[in-house]
Formats: sequence, C-alpha cells, structure tokens
Amino acid sequence: MSPQTPLRRPRPSGAQTGLVMALAAMSAAQLGSALTVPLFDQLGALGTAGLRLGWAGVLLLLLVRPRRRDFTRRDLAACTVLGVATAGMMVFFMLALSRLPLGTASALEFLGPLAVSLLGPGRGRKVWTAAAAIGVVLLTEPWHGGLDPLGAGYALAAAACWAAYILLTQRVGDSVTGLKGLALSMPVAGILGMFIAAPTVSAHLTWPALWIMLALAALSPVLPFALEFLALRRLTTSAFGTLMSLEPAIATLIGLLVLGQTPGLAPAVGIAFVVIAGMGATRTGARPVPDTLPAPKFQVQQAPS
Repeated sequence: MSPQTPLRRPRPSGAQTGLVMALAAMSAAQLGSALTVPLFDQLGALGTAGLRLGWAGVLLLLLVRPRRRDFTRRDLAACTVLGVATAGMMVFFMLALSRLPLGTASALEFLGPLAVSLLGPGRGRKVWTAAAAIGVVLLTEPWHGGLDPLGAGYALAAAACWAAYILLTQRVGDSVTGLKGLALSMPVAGILGMFIAAPTVSAHLTWPALWIMLALAALSPVLPFALEFLALRRLTTSAFGTLMSLEPAIATLIGLLVLGQTPGLAPAVGIAFVVIAGMGATRTGARPVPDTLPAPKFQVQQAPS
C-alpha cells in the first residue's frame, strides 16, 4: 500500500445496519405512543389511532408519490393486505394502551414477532427466542392477576397484526423498490383507520389537536415504519422478530420517563433477558445480499478471421 492510498473504514454489515434502523424505529414508535396517551381524554383511543394513520398516509403519498406502473397486481394485493394489518396493529395497540401501562402493552404485543422468530432455522436462534419469552413473562407478571382482560385481548390482537405486518413488509419490500410499497399500504391503513375513528373524532376534534396529531404521525408511524421497511431488507424475519424483543424494554423506559410508570423488580429482570435475546439475534440475522454472491465467469471468444 502506497503512502498516498487513503485508509478505508470498514463498512457496517447488513445485520449491523438493520440493528441501528430497528432500534431507531422502536424508540420513535414508543415515544410517539407515550406522547399520544394524554390525548385519549379528548379524542379517545380510536380517534388518536385513526388520525395518526390518516396523516401518515397523506405524508407518505406526498413524499414518495407511488405510481401505478411501479406495481404488479400481486404487489397491489400485498400492499392492500399490508395496509389492513397496519391499521389493525395501530388501532388494537391504542385500545390496549388505554387500559394497560405502555411497557405491559408492548410486551404482550411482542408475542407476534416472537411467534415469527420461531419460524427461523437453527438451534441457537431458538435459545434467544426462549430468553426473549422469559423476558416477556417477567415484564407482564401474569402471577399477579392484575391485567385488564380486555386490554390484554387488544394487545394480543395487535400482536397477531404485528406478525402479519412483519411477513408482509418483507414480501412487499423485496418486490417493490424504495418505500413505494409503504407509501401505498399506509393510505389504505389511513382510510380504514379514519373510517373506524370517524364517530369518535367528529364531535371532539379541534384544530390544535389536528396539528398535534400531524406531528405525532410524522414521529410515529411514518418514521418507524419506514425504518422497519428498510431494516427487513437486511435482516431475516426471524432475526427481526427476535430483535423486536427490545421494544418492551424501550417502552418501559419511555413509560418511566414520559408517563411516570415505574416498573418493579421482575420487569427490570425481564428487560435484561430481552436485551440479551436481541443482541444474540443480530449476530446471525443478516440477509444475503446480491453483492455477496460470486461474480459470474465470462468466456472470451476469439473474433472470426
């Protein structure tokens, strides 16, 4: 190497980049959820969920501007189903959040990604999945019997929608370039969310609340969903699902700082379990990318004399 040759920094791997994106997405999502809680008294859980989804659909349409020729019929169908799953995930989680602490609701919702993580092969991955499951149990503390049954049901419904969202997001992300798939699925979620929330919002909506919901929609779900959309191109669905075990820990921390919800000893131990599980999942979670494949060999033919 000559003295003039500049040193190149090693580029981060796909798993490391996906890890950063997933962590940023989870932090923004939980912060947005915590900041939405004070608006429940005015707009209700359905109203806040519908307005966030509606604004998110408008923002992504304006920013990305998807076109019809960018999608096949299968892509359109997949984006539509993804929009339905996204709306269900948001609406059910807001309903759960109106009855449960932020950390508890997030821990129950995590059962969806945890189920997805079981689909991955490998003995080591199942070890991390088991550690994440222990953390979820410690976070929810089912032995106390103090969980609101309806709130727990809403959280489990959000978990099922989240599992479908993970699988559909990777399918759409692999077939549609950029964020065009998300820009098509989010308006579908927004229309469905506003249809559900219309009876609640119409009587209590004010201009200040409308602009506040616009800001919250940009923070969550636009930013987290875009980051998750990109992260799922770099991680397997099973690794991404196990990595989402960090979300209850992040939700517990944000619930403490923003809402004053103090966790007990068992949730603190559960946070340690889910952090360990998330770190272990990212070690072998990178998806193969095209530039890692061997270059094709070309045969050189002689020109005819």
